[in-house]
Parts: sequence; C-alpha cells; structure tokens
Amino acid sequence: MSEPRVVLDGLAYVESARWHDGRLWFAHWGTDEIIAVDLDGNSEVVAHGAGGLGWSIDWLPDGRLLVTGTGLSRVELDGTLVPHADLGHLTGDWNELVVDGRGNVYVNGRCEFDFSGGDPVGIIALVTPDGSVRQVADGIAFPNGMVVTPDNRTLVIAESIGGRLTAFDIADDGSLSNRRVWAEGGADGICMDADGAIWGVGEPMSTSFSRVREGGEVLDTVQLDRSLFSCMLGGPDGRTLFMLAAEWRGFEEIDKAIADRTGQVLVVEAPSPHAGWP
Repeated sequence: MSEPRVVLDGLAYVESARWHDGRLWFAHWGTDEIIAVDLDGNSEVVAHGAGGLGWSIDWLPDGRLLVTGTGLSRVELDGTLVPHADLGHLTGDWNELVVDGRGNVYVNGRCEFDFSGGDPVGIIALVTPDGSVRQVADGIAFPNGMVVTPDNRTLVIAESIGGRLTAFDIADDGSLSNRRVWAEGGADGICMDADGAIWGVGEPMSTSFSRVREGGEVLDTVQLDRSLFSCMLGGPDGRTLFMLAAEWRGFEEIDKAIADRTGQVLVVEAPSPHAGWP
C-alpha cells in the first residue's frame, strides 16, 4: 500500500467517518461541528451535532442525519437538532450508531473506561423504522464502532476495552443473537470491504491499525504518526480509505490536545471497495 496522504488538518478530535453524497463527513469533537470534505481537501461545516466528546453520525434511508450524544437526535432540513427516539430509560450516554439497509438504527452506550476487570456494562439498543426502542445486547466492554454486513444478517461491534470484535446474527425483526468473537483485537471506528474484511483493528489509540479477516488473519497494516480514531472506505470507486487521526496524550491532556489541533483526515488507496453499513 502507498503512504497515506493528508487531505485536511488543523482539526481537534475527529470521529465517526462516513462517506455520503460524494464527500467524507465526520464529527468534529471538541466542537459541535459536522464537517464534510472532498478528496481535494475542500471542506465545510454542514451541520451541528451534540458538541463535546463521544458522539457520532449516520443517515436514515430518507437522507435525514442522526446524531448521538446524551440521546439520539435528528438534524432537520432547516438545521435544527430534534429528538429522534426516547432512549432515556436505557442510559443517558450514547456513542456509536449504524443504520442498516432496512432502516434499523443500532446505537450503543454505557461507555465506561473500566479497566478493573469487572463485568462490562455496555449495551446496544435498536430503534426500528416504526420508532419502537428496545435493548438488543448487553455486557459489551466499551462499545465502539459497528458495521452491518451487506445482507443485513450480521452486526460486528468493536469492544475497545475487551480487545475484540464481536459478531451477532440479525433476525428479521432486528434482534441480535448468536454472540461470538469475530476477531481478537481492539478497535475504535471500523468499516467493512467487499472481501468481508474489516479495517481499523488494533490497540485503541495506537498509531498503526490493520485490515483483518474473520478469525483474525491480518491482511494489511497502515502506520500513521498519530492515533487512529475512525476509518471509512469511500471515493468514486469505494477504494479510498479515509482515516481520522489525532494525537492521543491521555485523558489528563484532552483539553490541550484539542486546543493544539492535531486532528487530520488522511487517505490511502485500499485493495477492496466498501461494503455494508455504514
């Protein structure tokens, strides 16, 4: 693989990479901005999200944008942020989300930085197209990035503290079952390609990450000079790997790292095009 190329820099923390409508969109943590950038580095603030840290974006089939945070919100056509579904009975902090090909919204929460070895408390909730809400998985060790396979039959989630990718079968009604380890290795934001491999696997906040096959075989590895937060395949042919990276200096240095604006969007050509959701 070639060396990654920077297309945009001078950013705070950068998360939730999504390819949409010919551009790479992402959540600009440390601000409330949702930014879109093209392959030439032309960027603009296209919407506003929850603000602060720990929120993500994805789209409903009708093109409306969803945003996580303390709840699940929706960006209306006039730019206002309105509640999309009431998840308050489950928890008050929501991290990543993915909308599958049937319009089911999977959103995860209860992200606790607990390294004590205690029982994990992370959950996955399902919001169906008719607006109903229910919990469909629990015991996730810091739930993070998720992908759904092109056939809408498997969901894979990164358990960042658990150090693994975990898969579930998806039933016709959206329920999750048959929990199993898809591959060992931690991750943050992930994406899937047409070979069924997943990008973004590695130690959380590491400067290198890999493309792996189910079972854990490493197919490719990318080395950066700062930590990967999220990745997404996009571009005209789906073979451009977008990487969101920034310097991770530990929890005690978050404010300074945001102020120093070390965030970047980088690209590199990938061997296989995008597949699945997001």
